[in-house]
Amino acid sequence: MNLNIDNILNKSVLTQQEIVYLLKTQDEERQLLFKKAAEVKKNTVGNITYYRGLIEFSNKCEKNCFYCGIRGGNKNTVRYELEENEILDAVKFAHKSNYASVVFQAGERSGKNFVDKVSSILLKSKELTNNEIGITLSVGEQTREVYQHWHNCGAHRYLLRIESTNKELYYKIHPQNAEHDFDTRMNALYLLKECGYQVGTGVMIGLPDQTPEDLANDLLFFKDFDVDMVGMGPYIEHSETPLYERRNDLLPLKERFDLALKMIAILRIMMPDINIAAATALQSIDPIGREKAIRAGANVIMPNITPTVNRKNYQLYENKPCIDEAAEDCNNCLEVRIKLAGDEIGFGKWGDSKHFANKTESK
Repeated sequence: MNLNIDNILNKSVLTQQEIVYLLKTQDEERQLLFKKAAEVKKNTVGNITYYRGLIEFSNKCEKNCFYCGIRGGNKNTVRYELEENEILDAVKFAHKSNYASVVFQAGERSGKNFVDKVSSILLKSKELTNNEIGITLSVGEQTREVYQHWHNCGAHRYLLRIESTNKELYYKIHPQNAEHDFDTRMNALYLLKECGYQVGTGVMIGLPDQTPEDLANDLLFFKDFDVDMVGMGPYIEHSETPLYERRNDLLPLKERFDLALKMIAILRIMMPDINIAAATALQSIDPIGREKAIRAGANVIMPNITPTVNRKNYQLYENKPCIDEAAEDCNNCLEVRIKLAGDEIGFGKWGDSKHFANKTESK
């Protein structure tokens, strides 16, 4: 097949081969890709970036993923769990700052105590903000009953990253056992959709043994699943993980960063009206990484409003930015950065996925 950049960028449906071509673009063709993604974003979701105040309320985790710094098997991690009042103080800050939405994120756990705690902070967050705060959960695999209960308590978005849709690659970055089952992970996404959530997922970009075809298939999965939001970013190694042994097999950080921007741009073209997050990991590689992602098609950013004293202990990867900044400092810095990237900030708006709304209306 004779592939041509102009022909590809004028198509509404892309093949794996065409996506791989776009992932390999350089120089002028690369700029054409980013220009097209920016146009699509402007014409569909608009040049508005929405805030999600990120509250990393616990780094206790029952999983042992090979890439993650807070994996249960890492004995060097100082474990913490925020008290309910600390979590609610962060919610109050987000509400007062007009963020309109928060993300409750933690290491993956199940069990009654954990489920009850999440239920309580959902209900109390809604109560103390007069139901004005939007809520995303990112707390891993649960049963359908738990997902439905949390949805009933006020959570309406859920992020569950698959990390790779290639089953063989998935098991290279996870233990191959019942606690890390690929099919269970996939099925959880469908359960979330059944429960009425706006469903988000995502992948790591630049993993050892990952091919451009793998990344293309990840994007095709997002399209086929009909995802509402995506959070994906470059893989950054952590020295206290098993995958660190493969560090010499990795692409240079700049290439992983560039691939991540291309993934964002291609996804914006493929799924014009979804929400796409500018991952914090991008800023670990490039000081203005998140701004570049916004220009390439992202429209969600997650300021970290976890108490500063705890942030250093929630490091999934090394060199995580903003771990020493107070929430107020982060707020001021981000506002300037987003405006420099050419976007307005959607203060006071939940910024729900237009894709989800359009699906709901068409039913």
